Amino acid sequence: MKQDNETDETPVETTRDSAVDIHRPLKNAFSRFATGITVATCRTRDGASVAITVNSFTSVSLEPPLVLWCLETKARTYDHFMAADSYGICVLRADQRALSDRFAGYPAPGSTPPPMRDGPTGAPLLEDCLAWFDCRIVDRHPAGDHVILIAEVVDFHSEPGPPLVYFASKYVEGLGDKETSS
Repeated sequence: MKQDNETDETPVETTRDSAVDIHRPLKNAFSRFATGITVATCRTRDGASVAITVNSFTSVSLEPPLVLWCLETKARTYDHFMAADSYGICVLRADQRALSDRFAGYPAPGSTPPPMRDGPTGAPLLEDCLAWFDCRIVDRHPAGDHVILIAEVVDFHSEPGPPLVYFASKYVEGLGDKETSS
């Protein structure tokens, strides 16, 4: 009989090794939920663009159109997003792992910043991605070691194609190029 932490796929570590990461068992359990990968962007007070890789993005409401994502309070971009009035969310395609790594803090040596353009709110948006949302921040909620940033979608765009997906703490492939309609 399988225990709650057993699967037919990637093995999950279930021991607590405080010398490594006391939260690893909980992180492993959270990682069992597959997520798309996005890049959140905003402008600093001096007009520079900043970005961070995010997998906590979700839609909230259609009327009004609201989205949210969660930002760790110790993230290098925390102060910038807390001071911003708007942000962009760029949904990455399956072939954009390098962008995910770059904005997660692991840029490839010699890589150049990707092309971006400003949305109507002034938030920077990646020019080449699966979808983007230009958003005006309407609320922030502290939640443990994160803050939830809720925003109204001002503008958006999407393209067909497979998304970049993260599961069990790694990128996964195999969703294919075909989309189904319901």
